[in-house]
Amino acid sequence: MKNLRGLLITSIMSVLLLILVACGGNDTNEDSGGSGENADGIESLTIKLSHEVAENTSQQAGSLAFKEYIEKESDGKIKVQVYPNGQLFGDKDVYQNLVANNVQFTQQDMSKLVGDDPRFNLVSLPFLFEDNDTAAEFWDGEKGMEILAALEKDGVLGLAMWPNGPKHFTNDKKPLKSPEDFKGLKFRTQGGQVLEDVFKAVGASSVTIPFTDLYTALQQGTVDGQTNTFVNIDSKKFDEVQKYMTLIGDTRVDVGFFANKEFMDGLNEETREIVDGGIKAGTDAARVAANEMADDAYEAIKERGNIEIYELSEEDIQTFSELWAPIYEKYTPIIGEEYIKAAQETGK
Repeated sequence: MKNLRGLLITSIMSVLLLILVACGGNDTNEDSGGSGENADGIESLTIKLSHEVAENTSQQAGSLAFKEYIEKESDGKIKVQVYPNGQLFGDKDVYQNLVANNVQFTQQDMSKLVGDDPRFNLVSLPFLFEDNDTAAEFWDGEKGMEILAALEKDGVLGLAMWPNGPKHFTNDKKPLKSPEDFKGLKFRTQGGQVLEDVFKAVGASSVTIPFTDLYTALQQGTVDGQTNTFVNIDSKKFDEVQKYMTLIGDTRVDVGFFANKEFMDGLNEETREIVDGGIKAGTDAARVAANEMADDAYEAIKERGNIEIYELSEEDIQTFSELWAPIYEKYTPIIGEEYIKAAQETGK
């Protein structure tokens, strides 16, 4: 009897176990999530964001806001690794690594993308945008987004413009107060045909040098000067190896925020919503920081007192503007009249 009773109990327990497994099978699958997903549908993954500029820049501020938003909204299921200052990839190869999905996001100076699409020359046209807000308004609009979308052929999505700001000249030879003062000097540029013509018009030469190598190039005299934003001049301490700075704001550094298309398209709906929120948070933070940090950087440069500063008058700027007017005539058919016209009308 005892053996029979034991067999009955064992049989009943086996049946109950089978029932529990059958009823709970769906719950187990949902908990595992499948394909790295959690019960709420958010994927567990790691995102890499690489950029070339220093930590104390608006690009880094935007990158950290992007990271903070995504990690918070995903409860830590999505990790964002930010690599500033060319730590992971320099500006020569970060774009290729974005295409290869070795990094999922980057910010790229748009003037460096003219080889991919000549419309990116627009950012370097002299005195095109009044300020950062005007530039942002154009890039958020229809024509700006059309240009940002030009890289989809490479598998890259253009997400937004992050402003760095208007550029100013520095050099170690003499004060630059008029076009004649530029003659015979060699300047570094970040690339682009428009910038070459800008210097050619004032009798100077230009050469493309990666931003991460620029301090050394200035220090060693490879070039006499460069043109950059207050933030970039301050963060890289270019005033340590340059004697003179001319405030002009003729051209700009505006960076595109780009993502690998395959990565973005592969996200499920819940994850994509969080990443899209991070893109907006990063863009908003970068734009606010660009204005605030430019003022702070200029004050820091002045306080260090390493460099002589000359601010052009309105009359001086008009002289340069007239000298560079033919650049618009040359690049209108290259960039497209509709894009230049839309940029000129922004903010008016």
